[in-house]
Amino acid sequence: MATETPLPYAVDSSVDYKGFSNSGGWKCAFLIIGVEVAERSAYFGISGNLITYLTGPLGQSTVTAAENLNLWSGTAWLLPLLGAFVADSFLGRYRTIIVAAFIYILGLSLLTLSAVLPSVRAYDCQSADTIQLCSPDPSLILFFVALYLVAFGQGGFRPCVQAFGADQFDGQDPEERKSRSSFFNWWNFGMNAGVIVILPFLNYIQDNLNWGFGFGIPCVVMAVSLVIFLLGTKMYRYSIRREEEHPFLRIGRVLVKAIRNWRISPAVFFKEDASCIVSLQNSEQFEFLNKALLEINGSEDSWMACTPREVEEAKAVLRLVPIWTSCLIFATVGSQVGTFFTKQARTMNRSISERLEFPAASIQLSIPLAIVVLVPIYDRVFVPVARRLTGEHSGITMLQRIGTGLFLSVLAMVVAALVEMKRLKTAEEHGLVDMPNVTIPMSGWWLIPQLVLLGAADVFTIIGLQEFFYDQVPSELKSVGLALFLSVVGVGNFLSGFLISIIDKTTGKDGGDSWFANNLNRAHLDYFYCILAVLSVVQLVAFLYFSKSYIYKRGSIV
Repeated sequence: MATETPLPYAVDSSVDYKGFSNSGGWKCAFLIIGVEVAERSAYFGISGNLITYLTGPLGQSTVTAAENLNLWSGTAWLLPLLGAFVADSFLGRYRTIIVAAFIYILGLSLLTLSAVLPSVRAYDCQSADTIQLCSPDPSLILFFVALYLVAFGQGGFRPCVQAFGADQFDGQDPEERKSRSSFFNWWNFGMNAGVIVILPFLNYIQDNLNWGFGFGIPCVVMAVSLVIFLLGTKMYRYSIRREEEHPFLRIGRVLVKAIRNWRISPAVFFKEDASCIVSLQNSEQFEFLNKALLEINGSEDSWMACTPREVEEAKAVLRLVPIWTSCLIFATVGSQVGTFFTKQARTMNRSISERLEFPAASIQLSIPLAIVVLVPIYDRVFVPVARRLTGEHSGITMLQRIGTGLFLSVLAMVVAALVEMKRLKTAEEHGLVDMPNVTIPMSGWWLIPQLVLLGAADVFTIIGLQEFFYDQVPSELKSVGLALFLSVVGVGNFLSGFLISIIDKTTGKDGGDSWFANNLNRAHLDYFYCILAVLSVVQLVAFLYFSKSYIYKRGSIV
C-alpha cells in the first residue's frame, strides 16, 4: 500500500528528571494511562449526557441542542492543535499538561456551579398584566463559559498526555518500538474501560438525582487525575530538544523558498548535504518543493538556504494532509452517537426489569465495551498472527488498519438507517407518530449492533490514526501529530453540525417537519444516516487512493 522513504529524522534523547536515561518504560506508561482513564471519565461524564441537559433543564430544541453540542465538541477536538503547539514550541509536554489540568478543573468547577444556581425562566419575567424584559440568564452564561473552559483545558491536556506516554518508549529500539505500538492499543483499552465504569453511574445521577452532583463528580475525578500524574514526576522519561531550528520554521522556509522559485526552470538538482542523501524516486512526490533547493547566482541569503533533509521533512508533513482529509466523514459518523443515537434511545423501550430501565445515554457504553473486548484480541491474537504472515512489526500497516475501520463505519451507517426505518414503522403501526412522549414498543437493544460496529471501527481507525500521526511527524512535533488526529474528530463534528443545519433548513421549510423534528416519530434520521453511508463510501475510496501512494518515514512502524 505504501513505501518507506529514506529520510533519516534525528531522534531526541530522553532522560529522567536527574538527567539519566534509565527511566520510562511500561511502569510509567501504565501510570500515564491511569491519568488518561481519569481524564476521559471526567470528559465523557460531561459530554455523554449533554444532549439531555441541553434539551431538558436548558429547554433547547433537538436541532439547537445538537448544533450546540457539535460546535462545542468540534472546538474541544480542535483546540489540541493550540495546546500541542504551545507544548512543542514553548512549555514542553510535562508543563503543558499541568497548566491545562488546572484550566480543566476550573471549567468543571464552574460547570457544577452553573447547574446549582437558580435559572431565570420566561415565567419569572411575567406578571399578571405585563411581560418584563429579562436580562440574560447568569447561570446559562456561566454554563457556556465553563463548558468552553473545559474545552480549552482538554485541548492542552489530551494531545500532550498521550504523546508523553508514547515518549516513555524509544522508537529506535526494536523491542521498545513494538511496545510503543502496543501502548496505543492499551491506552485506548484503559480509557474505554474507565468510561464503562463511570458513565452509567454518572448518567443515573444526572437523569434521576441531581445535575450538580452529576457535574461535580467529574471535577473531583479530574483533580485526582492531576494528583496521579504528579506522583510519577521522578520516574518519567523526558525528551530533550535538540539545539537546532524549530521544525515549523524549517518547513515554513521550504514552502516560502519553493513559492519564490516557482517560475524557475523545472530542472531538479540537489545541494550536497552530508547528513542526508535524497533519492530521486522519493523526491518525485511534491516535486514543486524541490525548487526550495535552487540558488539563483549564489545570491540567496544563508538563512533561506534549504537542505534536502528539510525539503523531505516538509514533504512528509504535506503527505499527511490527504490522509487527514479522507478521514473526516468517519468523525462525522461518530458524532451521531452522543446526539441522535441517544435521542432515539429515549423514545424506545429501555426496560431491564419491571421497575428498572437503563438511561438513554448509557447505550453509548456499547462502543467502549466493544473496544475493551476487541483490543486484547487485536493486540494478543491478531497482531502476532499477522506479524508472522506479513513481517510487519504491528501485524498490518497503520494505513491498512485505518482503512479497515473506515469500511466498518460504512456498515455501521447502513445498519443505523435500517434500524431507524424499523423504529419509524413500529411507531406508525402502533399509532404513536403524534405521541412523542410515549415509549415505542421496540427495544433499545436494537441500537446495539450499529454501536458495536462503530466500536470495532474505533479499534482500527481511531487507534491507527493516533499511532500514524504520532509516528509520521518530525520528532520535535509529536504533540502536534496527535493534535492532528484529534482535529480530525473536531472538524468531523463541525461537518456534522453544518450538515444538520443545512438539511434542517432545507427539509423544514414551508412549515413542514424537517428530518430532525423534535418529534423523532415524524423526523427522518434514516434518510440522514443513508447520506452518511454514501459519504462514508466516497471517503473510503478517496482514502484507498491516497494511501496507495503514501510514503512512510524511515524507522516508522509501518
